[in-house]
Amino acid sequence: MKIISALLSYLIGSIPTGYIIFYLSEKKDIRRFGSQATGTTNVLRLKGWKYGLVVFAGDFLKGFLPVYAVLKIFNDLSLAVICSFLVVVGHCFPIYIKFKGGKGVATTIGVFSLLAFKPLLISLFLFLIVTLISRYVSLGSLLAVLNLPLSAFLFRADYKIIVLGIAVFIVVGFRHKGNIWRLAQGKERKIGERIK
Repeated sequence: MKIISALLSYLIGSIPTGYIIFYLSEKKDIRRFGSQATGTTNVLRLKGWKYGLVVFAGDFLKGFLPVYAVLKIFNDLSLAVICSFLVVVGHCFPIYIKFKGGKGVATTIGVFSLLAFKPLLISLFLFLIVTLISRYVSLGSLLAVLNLPLSAFLFRADYKIIVLGIAVFIVVGFRHKGNIWRLAQGKERKIGERIK
C-alpha cells in the first residue's frame, strides 16, 4: 500500500495542469511558447493572472493533497517525505507529456505548507522581496526554495524534512538551469518584459 502511495504521488504530480489549461484555451502546446514550461509563471505571462491563478491552485493541490492523504492514512513522516519528493519530480518530469513539465515551485509550496509551514512562510517572504527588488521571478523562486532546508534546519525540523528540502532544491535548480544561465548572462526576462 505504501509503494502504491508513492507511485500515485508521482502520477498525481505528473498531471500537467498548465498544459491542460493552455490547451483547452488555445488548442496549442504551451511548451512551444515563452519559457516552454507548463507552470504558473509561463501561463501567467502568456494568458494573464486569471489563468495563472488556476494553474497555481492546481499545482499547489498536486503537492498538498497526496502528502495530506499519506499523513492522515499512515501517519508516517518518512513516507510523506518520499511522496513529497515524488510529487515534485512528477510535476517537473511528467510521464503523460514526455517528461517535460513545470519547474516545481507551486507544487513545492503545496508540499511544504504541510511539512514545514514556518520555513515556507520565510521562503514566501524572501520570494516577494527578491522578486520585487530584482524583478526576476526565477531568482526569487530559486532563493526561496534554497531557503527551505536552511530555515527547516534553523527551526530544528526533522532531518528528513531538511533532506527533502535539499533534494527538492536540486530538482528545481536543475529545471531552472536555463534561467540560471540567463541570469549569469544578464539576459533573463524581468517581470513586465514582453515575450519575444
